[in-house]
Amino acid sequence: MTILDKIAERTTLRVARDKELLPLDELKRRALRLPKGDFPFESALRRQGLSFICECKKASPSKGLIAADFPYLDIARAYEAAGADAISILTEPEFFLGNDKFLSEIAAQVSIPCLRKDFVVDAYQIWQAKVLGAAAVLLICSILDDGRLKNFIALAEELGLSALVEAHDAAEIKRAVDGGAKIIGVNNRNLKDFSVDMDNAKRLRELVPPEIIFVSESGVQSADDVKKIRALGADAVLVGEVLMRAVDKKSKLAELKGES
Repeated sequence: MTILDKIAERTTLRVARDKELLPLDELKRRALRLPKGDFPFESALRRQGLSFICECKKASPSKGLIAADFPYLDIARAYEAAGADAISILTEPEFFLGNDKFLSEIAAQVSIPCLRKDFVVDAYQIWQAKVLGAAAVLLICSILDDGRLKNFIALAEELGLSALVEAHDAAEIKRAVDGGAKIIGVNNRNLKDFSVDMDNAKRLRELVPPEIIFVSESGVQSADDVKKIRALGADAVLVGEVLMRAVDKKSKLAELKGES
């Protein structure tokens, strides 16, 4: 069993527990009381130039513990002040030490859109993301069949949430396009063994139609990596907390944007 399979399996158990604590019908009622919104995450990524999605992540299977002291609100506010276009917030609790409260509290404190970065295996999690204040959800092709992928994209749109559909190879790009994705992220990290290939986004870029937003995800280590991503015609890049741990995030983000 791969790491991704293990995470998906554990997520299924977590969702079952969440449903016991808050039944789906009540969760839906709470979600439907909220305004639909105008898809701010998609709008942020459609701006001219390369958009930056900056990540709030306490730990990961590949990096281990990133920050024992994890001042997530300070990190998020620093990202916003530095000029980030959106914030990606890990909520998976077992492998990434995430928490739903990270998302709900950050979304209430910043004005830029927040992505719930988790391993969505059940529609319940999309309704949950809406209630937690997310503007977007991550959908990973590798853990979803075609039916669920298409249905989850449609449900997210009904709720006013953008779906960042993550693909890792040509077959998954096709599945994302066929499923109706408006935003496709190519992960340079193989989620089955966590190896990184920074040329993955370059190889797959031409397979994504120009009207679909293209995001390069994971493995970005330097300003040179960002330059390469910009050169291949990406609309946005997701940069991790490891790269953005500089005390002055404004200077760091300026460097990555080529402004320093």
